[in-house]
Amino acid sequence: MKFSEFADILPQQGSLPAQAEVSGISADSRKVKAGDLFFALAGVKANGAAFAADAARKGAAAIIAAPGALSSDPGVPVIETDDPRRALALCAARLFPRQPATMVAVTGTSGKTSVASFTRQIWEHAGLPAASIGTTGVVAPGRDEYGELTTPDPIALHRLLDELAGEGVSHASMEASSHGLDQRRLDGVRLAAGGFTNLGRDHMDYHPTVEEYHQAKLRLFDTLLPKGAPAVIFADDPWSDPTVVAAKAAGLYVRTVGRKGAFLTLKRVEHERHRQRAEVDVGGVIYEVDLPLAGDFQVANALVAAGLAISTGTAAETAFAALETLRGASGRLELVGTAKNGAQVYVDYAHKPDGLENVLQSVRPFTTGRVIVVFGCGGDRDTGKRPIMGEIASRLADVAIVTDDNPRSEDPEAIRAAIMAAAPGAREIGDRHEAIRSAVAMLEEGDTLIVAGKGHETGQEIAGEKHHFSDHEEVRAALAERGG
Repeated sequence: MKFSEFADILPQQGSLPAQAEVSGISADSRKVKAGDLFFALAGVKANGAAFAADAARKGAAAIIAAPGALSSDPGVPVIETDDPRRALALCAARLFPRQPATMVAVTGTSGKTSVASFTRQIWEHAGLPAASIGTTGVVAPGRDEYGELTTPDPIALHRLLDELAGEGVSHASMEASSHGLDQRRLDGVRLAAGGFTNLGRDHMDYHPTVEEYHQAKLRLFDTLLPKGAPAVIFADDPWSDPTVVAAKAAGLYVRTVGRKGAFLTLKRVEHERHRQRAEVDVGGVIYEVDLPLAGDFQVANALVAAGLAISTGTAAETAFAALETLRGASGRLELVGTAKNGAQVYVDYAHKPDGLENVLQSVRPFTTGRVIVVFGCGGDRDTGKRPIMGEIASRLADVAIVTDDNPRSEDPEAIRAAIMAAAPGAREIGDRHEAIRSAVAMLEEGDTLIVAGKGHETGQEIAGEKHHFSDHEEVRAALAERGG
């Protein structure tokens, strides 16, 4: 591409000649190739400006940075722009121009993965070639790829969207994390609609306050969605009203869902162990739905997904018929096995207070015995949530076992101690393998066991080193030992 093709994104005066060839873009100096534009981004752990000279030595055509970010001349043109992260995303969208024709994004603290997956499944049920992108990876026709980032970096994201469009995918749903929104990773994505699930305490190691965390989420509505686009907002959360206010102020077409919802109104729900029967009012028409998933929160997720699908052209009757065939996202209140006595074991990704509270409350209605939970908290993350989660587990579970999650660089014992301080009566078993085996061994008829925190993940990070670990595999092995 010619540098002039980025004229509306990057300043052209006094930088590269307009006809200069640009071979690619990068924000990682280790991956720079000759002719690339190197974006020197200020990160949490490192500042890209420190690697500008290295990028120049590798053949970068120019360095893009914030005004005054570079302390020395790297030897190639320096292009200064007020928002290098947004410029990177927009340049990535220019370099990889194709996208599925209908794109939606969903934000919130919990439920993003499920909503993105459910929306894709509704579209698939309608006969549309669809994809979902998020924490559990990429699912599309011919693809099922594991991922680790809720919202991929903009270069990887736009390369992926270009590939999906080239493979014939016409509809795609994606998660929009607060980090991804704040760091401009979704800029340049041509969105048709957006969704909001809920807001709770999360990422307090990144956002100074819950209010600023919410503001980061709102960027989906006040900046990225075009005016008049549908904003599907779950109506029954404490943060629903301020989200509605912000979306309306941005000129969006707000459509609320839930018990208080005006677009999709949940009239009644009956909880069963493996399914839920719901009645939903859509403009005076009542749809009766047998949702094959447990947990009240999954009803909320399904309604947001249905709202997004309907708002982008899917018929209501098709969307609600699809809800009866939904498959839960990996590690989201996923039934992994059953003990010989009938006690059931679920794996759930709940790794934050609201998520843990929701999942424990969701299994209580169909548990005739004890609710048992195995959980921990990650290291190098929000330390304030540890006692909060300890209190929730102690209050809502009959048996709480505190174990290690991903300690990362922190002392695992210190993390567990912070949880245990607010969890009277909880048991402490640091080794996650042993904790799961012990919990399975104590299962009696009518019990429900939740192994929470890691969900779909297949690794455990200890002292900076990642080891293979799967809650699914550990549960199945423990059940097998008992003949389950």
